Amino acid sequence: MTTPGVVPFWSPAEIEASIPGTLAHLAANGVLAYPTETVYGFGGAIDEPSVDALVALKGRDPGKPFLVLVASSEMVARLDLRLAGDAARLAARHWPGALTLVLPGGDRRVPARLRGPEGGVAVRWTSHPAIARLLLAYGSPITSTSANRAGRPPAMSAAEIVADWSDAIRRSQLRVLDGGRLVPSPSSTVVDCTGRRLRVIRPGAIPSATLRESVPDLIGDL
Repeated sequence: MTTPGVVPFWSPAEIEASIPGTLAHLAANGVLAYPTETVYGFGGAIDEPSVDALVALKGRDPGKPFLVLVASSEMVARLDLRLAGDAARLAARHWPGALTLVLPGGDRRVPARLRGPEGGVAVRWTSHPAIARLLLAYGSPITSTSANRAGRPPAMSAAEIVADWSDAIRRSQLRVLDGGRLVPSPSSTVVDCTGRRLRVIRPGAIPSATLRESVPDLIGDL
């Protein structure tokens, strides 16, 4: 039996069938729970009301920024984020994939609450095919943060989200895209691209030694 608010999101047919309702949910400033290449995430549109809804649902510190997921270089350009030089070299080799780049720019296109303490916006081009398809249908990036309550590990299945967030699902605040149980995998490597030299600020799936093949003077995670 299908749980209301929980949408099958596995086969190509299910993914396509889910898109109209999911786009309507995003347009109404709703929050999505969805599978990624690492864990299940929460996210929504990048406008202020949608970010407010995400903060309220997760109970997250409003000063802590969210990641932005994209599925094309055009999405990065439309946000007016600066992807050039060493950052562009990393993106060319490792996107789509488990690499998050904190990019400068976007002052008039990205809400301040999506900007980190270094002033940049964290962006990842997702390698999850179903989420990439959804993003291309939507035509814009979505926010992303791990789907979990404070102090608990990120969800690896839709069932875990249903168990913890049933009230939000019942109220139609949260729409869950059920992509099955995920295989545990390392989190993305995060590189700060806002300074003169790029710097690893969170080690992850892509080793720094591999990144240095493209950017030899990369700082951090030695």
